[in-house]
Amino acid sequence: MTYRNKALIAACRSLPCQCCGAEDGTVVAAHSNQLRDDKGMGSKAADYRIAAMCAKCHAEIDQGKLFTKELRREIWEKAHRLTIGELFERGLIQVK
Repeated sequence: MTYRNKALIAACRSLPCQCCGAEDGTVVAAHSNQLRDDKGMGSKAADYRIAAMCAKCHAEIDQGKLFTKELRREIWEKAHRLTIGELFERGLIQVK
C-alpha cells in the first residue's frame, strides 16, 4: 500500500516553490514521476516523495520541453531535498 498523508501534502502547500521561490498561491506537492518511487500508470508515488512546486514549475517538470528528461529529474530531486529540509526546519515534520 502506498503511503498517503493529507497533513504532509497540506504542509508542503504552505511552502514557497522550491524551484523558483514563487509564493503565488499555486504551490502544490509535486510527486516524483520516477518508476523507482513506485510511480505507475494511474498511480502516484508515496506522499513522502514530494517537492513544493508552483504550477508553472510543476508543469515544466512534468510535461515541459525546456529541459532534458535527465535535467528535469535533477531539478525535481533538488526541489525534493529542499522541500523536506524546509518542512523539518519549520517544524512541520517532527520525529516523536
